Parts: sequence; structure tokens; C-alpha cells
Amino acid sequence: MMDWTDNHYRTLARLISKHAWLYTEMVVAETIVHQKDNLDRFLAFPAEQHPIVLQIGGSNLDNLAKATELANAYSYDEINLNCGCPSGKVAGHGCFGARLMFDPEFVGDAMSAIAANCNVPVSVKCRIGVDDRDSYEELCEFVDKVVSKSPTRHFIIHARKALLSGLSPAENRNVTASIRQGAHRVMVGRAAYNNPWNMLGHVDSEVYGMPTRRSSRRQILESYQVYGDSIMGQYGPSRPNVRQLAKPLLNLFHSEPGNGLWKRKADSTLRHCKTLESFLEETLDAIPNSVLDAPIGKEAYIEEGHFADMDSLLPPRYSSLTNGSCEIPALVTAST
Repeated sequence: MMDWTDNHYRTLARLISKHAWLYTEMVVAETIVHQKDNLDRFLAFPAEQHPIVLQIGGSNLDNLAKATELANAYSYDEINLNCGCPSGKVAGHGCFGARLMFDPEFVGDAMSAIAANCNVPVSVKCRIGVDDRDSYEELCEFVDKVVSKSPTRHFIIHARKALLSGLSPAENRNVTASIRQGAHRVMVGRAAYNNPWNMLGHVDSEVYGMPTRRSSRRQILESYQVYGDSIMGQYGPSRPNVRQLAKPLLNLFHSEPGNGLWKRKADSTLRHCKTLESFLEETLDAIPNSVLDAPIGKEAYIEEGHFADMDSLLPPRYSSLTNGSCEIPALVTAST
């Protein structure tokens, strides 16, 4: 999500979950190509963020190939092509994003070019359909064409159609859809940003079967503060400011006692504090110690089945989705 899943948010997410796959903001291929002398600004990330996927946007084969070649040096774990963004700047004037679903032939060529210029798996993020082209058969045809022309075997499907005429990106998020056959895995977007502790805190144990980190939010904030204040000292005039660093933290106490006061104090404090350490010192007294020091546990999200066994939802029909030519390990993404 552009302007949301930046390095700062991904650092916080990785402190909460060790195993969840993280995705970058969409980076336009032309940006990478034309800023090749300043690539760290767009592509660098701490090693701790692995596994991490770079999402690229674009509709020019040469630039997609060049951008991928440049990005390959940064050792991402996967390269993803955005075929799902409904923004007018992207799908309209930019002629990529969700509009690419109208041209599966091109997407297949694009994925072939991307795969040829990197040494990691490649994937496509798309919608269940666009405008009036939204039947299950048309979705299968899109997948089949891309698979037939490239080594792509991973499709992340946003469980909504995109309406490119007359709806803003925010209005597109209100278009409802159902998962007709099930999902193998689930991608979570805004819900993981708006409630990171509850949405990510159980991922390691409930999805990956690994031990949950027993860190408290106090410990996570201490680690994040070290990260934030250290990078403020590295980049000179272009360094991030405290407001940018604090932005991912503002939903860490979603629905908890003291959350309202914490946000009011944060708004006031961000107007004058110069370090992340001082920001936390001036605001955290709004949160009870019982909340700050509580480790991740079996809370309501688990009891309500928010992390059901996704493998059990995958129907046999998906094995023949492309006439046996591919296995699709992550077919559906949930948007929240």
C-alpha cells in the first residue's frame, strides 16, 4: 500500500511477527530506472525484514525488465507485479494496475520479462475482475494465459472487482465480493496496519506453527525506538522525521484502555519532539502498564476463528484451474 507499507511500518511488523511475508509499497518501474543513482531510497531494507516481496507497477516491458534487474541486487524474496490498483493515476493515466487485467497477453509477457531478470520467484496481484469482465471463467482465462507465457505460479487475488469508471480507490474498497471456492493463504492489508498487534501477533503460531514471540508492546517499542532514532542520524537532511517514524505506531493500542488519550497526546507531542525516544517518553504514560507489558496471547481474534486453517479451504477444483499446468499456492487475498 503506497505511503503505508514503508520501511518503518515493515520494521514494526517484523518486530511483532518473525515469519509473516512482508510486501513493499508499489514502486513504479520508471522510478527505479530513472533513479538508479538513488536506488537505496526506494529499494533498500534491513535484512531482518526477510521474507519480503517487492511489488512493481508498470506497463512498459523494457522498463519492467530494467527495473527488475536493478532490484535483483537487493535480494528480495519475490518480485510481484501489481495488476490490481484501481487508482486513476495508475489504472487510468498510468495504464497499469487493475487495467492490466484487460490484457492478459501483455501480463504474461511482462511476467516473462520480470522472471528473466531476477533469480527469485515472481507473482501477480490482481482482482477477481475489472468492470464488466468479472466472471469466474474470465479470471481463470487471465491466470491461464499468464501461466502459459511465464513461470508465474503464484497469484494473489484481491477478493473484490475493480470498477475503473466513476469510483475512487476508497469507493472501490466498498465493492463487496465473496470467495467462491476458498483460499490457500490470505494477504491482509489495511487491517494489519490499523490493528497490527492483534492481526500480526498470532501469525507465527496460528499460520506458521511456530512459537509466538512473547514480547510485550513495551519491548517492541523499545526496539523500534532504537531503529528509528538510529536512522534519523544516518541520512542527513533527507532523514525521516519523528512524525513519519511514529505513524506506524499510532494503531498499536487499537481498542485498548488509554488508546484515545495516547492518540491525543501523540498529536500534541509530535508538534515539538525531535526524537522518537522523547515522543515515547511523553506519551506512553497514557497506556496502563497492564497493556504495555502484556505478551501476545490467545485473544478474541483466535477464538473467533480469524486464523482458520487456510489449507483446508482450498478446493480440489483449483488443481485443474489451468488444465494442470500450474499449482497456485496463494490464490486469494482478503482485503480488510
